[in-house]
Amino acid sequence: MQGNPFGGDASLFGMPPEKGRWVLVALGLIINVCLGSIYSWSVFVGPLTEYYTGVLGQTVTANDILMPFSVFLAFFALAMPFTGRYIELYGPRTMTIVGGVLTGLGWLLASFATSVPMLYVVYGMIGGIGVGIAYGVPVAVSARWFPDRRGLAVGLTVLGFGFSAVITANIAGFFIAAFGVMTTFRIFGAAFVVLLVLLALPLAFPAPGWTPRGWTPPVPGPGEGAACECDRSQMLRSTAFYGLWACYFIGCLAGLMAISIAKPVGTDVGIETGLATFLVGFFALFNGGGRPVFGALTDAATPRNAAIISFALIALASLLMWQMPTVPVYVLSFCILWGCLGGWLAIAPTATGTFFGTCDYPRCYGVVFLAYGAGAIAGPQLAGFIKTSTGSYIGVFPYVLALAVLGCIIAFLAMKHPNRSP
Repeated sequence: MQGNPFGGDASLFGMPPEKGRWVLVALGLIINVCLGSIYSWSVFVGPLTEYYTGVLGQTVTANDILMPFSVFLAFFALAMPFTGRYIELYGPRTMTIVGGVLTGLGWLLASFATSVPMLYVVYGMIGGIGVGIAYGVPVAVSARWFPDRRGLAVGLTVLGFGFSAVITANIAGFFIAAFGVMTTFRIFGAAFVVLLVLLALPLAFPAPGWTPRGWTPPVPGPGEGAACECDRSQMLRSTAFYGLWACYFIGCLAGLMAISIAKPVGTDVGIETGLATFLVGFFALFNGGGRPVFGALTDAATPRNAAIISFALIALASLLMWQMPTVPVYVLSFCILWGCLGGWLAIAPTATGTFFGTCDYPRCYGVVFLAYGAGAIAGPQLAGFIKTSTGSYIGVFPYVLALAVLGCIIAFLAMKHPNRSP
């Protein structure tokens, strides 16, 4: 569907499009609050372990319980490249409804899983595909409506995904304590189906060629193409794509590792269980806040410089956790790691639009987003392996430190605007 949701191009939600487009950003933010509930997974780790070992008498390891989180995020990332073209074909409303229903269905079916491998399929695969279908839609809508402030708009849109755990972690903790972990899955699933369908109804792209009144595209810098617009095949021939992909992978590995183990690491360093659950939501404030902050920073300082700043912070947090695993250091370091993951969820989509344009944006960003899926597998599984082999998660941080240094080098050398003609 082209144009605004109510027909005609003169107004949007009863306002001039330059103002009404902010409503679409707000809708995208709320949609992402629902989709981002996966970031509350660490709250489910302990109760699921107790359920499968204590109630069902099964033997599960740290890797087993972290695997549904990894599978979910991996299928989330894998679905995006395949759904990009359908966003253009069927429109943002329809694709968000399809993705929202599948997301809720994944949570609902998880409540009937009698083994952890069943969770891989019903929660990880079905729920992950649902999020993969829906997630790119509000991002693409914001990117189209905000050619003038793309980083800020995209950052605010995806803020909801990172901010989600502030709300959903504490809700999940309450429901788990009151009704049990499987009933909590059922409640979340039903709520997501209803909310995501309703929120999808107003979503729409602007008319082709629309630009904000009074805005003209900036003059390109030395060596840059004028208005770089390329399709996915052209993007894949660009050095900038591989630099962006590698940096995105490292940033997501560090952040998703931190998200998956936030609560158990907190209890390991001496934090009471209830406070550790609260801190998961507190860290999500930084994950959410990192998105508009790094989005605006990407607009102002270029994607490459924003990436380097992010990696410097990740390196600092990893060094502190490696050398001084105390409660204050844990809180500071995990705030940084969650915040930098949020930052990458703004840097990468903004860089994709900046480097490669918006004419084929959903398909281009879908391929870039595969780095997120790779990080989703590598980060939590590396943490689980270290925990199983050493008895502690702390040993993962020197590896993350080394990767952050490597990320700085790659960003400096390869995350440059492609020198293309329009």
